Amino acid sequence: MRTVEHAGLVAYVSTVPLEEFGEEPLRRSLEDLDWIGATARAHHHVVESVAETVPTAPVRLVTVYSSEEQVSDLLARRHDDFVAVLSRVVGRREWGVKAYAARETAPPPAEEEPTGGDGPGTAYLKRRQASLHSREDAWRHTAAQAERVHTTLADVAVASLRQRPQDPELSGRTESMVLNGAYLVDDDRVGEFTAALDALREREIDLELTGPWAPYSFTALDLDTAGPEAPDAP
Repeated sequence: MRTVEHAGLVAYVSTVPLEEFGEEPLRRSLEDLDWIGATARAHHHVVESVAETVPTAPVRLVTVYSSEEQVSDLLARRHDDFVAVLSRVVGRREWGVKAYAARETAPPPAEEEPTGGDGPGTAYLKRRQASLHSREDAWRHTAAQAERVHTTLADVAVASLRQRPQDPELSGRTESMVLNGAYLVDDDRVGEFTAALDALREREIDLELTGPWAPYSFTALDLDTAGPEAPDAP
C-alpha cells in the first residue's frame, strides 16, 4: 500500500496483477463469490484503517487504474468534488441499523362452529380470509414501526439512507428484514443516537446496530461523471 498525493488530497493505492485485474480476468473473478469476499474484506480493512485517522471517501471495490499518473489526474480533475465529500464527513461516522420482524405473522383466529346457513367449506374460507387479514394488519404495523425507527434516527443523524432490505442469505437471519438503514452521525452525538435507538426497541421488531464504519453510504462519487451524490439530509 502506498499513497498518491495532489493538492492536499491523498489516494491510497496498491499494485495488482493485470492477469487477475485486467478487464476479462476481472469479469470472471466477479462471478466467483469466494474471490469477491476475500477482495472485499481486504478493501474494507484498508478503508477502516485509514478512516480511523483521517476523513475518508471509499471508492467502489476493484476500482482499477493503469498507472499512478491516472490516479493523480483523477485527483486533479475531481479535486473540488473530493474536497466537498470529505468535508461532509469530518468528525462523523456511519452507523447501520437493521430491523427484523420479530413476529412473522399474527396467529390465526380461533376456529368457530359454522353458524346460520354456512357449511363447513364456507366457514373455512371465512376463517382463512380472516387469518390473511390479520397477518396483513400485523405486517402493516411492523412496517409502520420500522418507519418510525428510521424517522427518529434520521432526526439525530446528519444524513440518512434507507437501503434495500437484505434477504436471509445475506443477513444470516430467518426473520424478514423491514429496515436496512444507514446514518451519518456526528461523533459527539453518538450517545444521543444510541439512546434514541434503545428507546425504540419493542417486541414486534428486533433492532440491530452496527458500526461505526467509514462513511461508505455518504461519499458516493461517480468517478466517470462530475459531482457527488447527496443522500437525504435534514
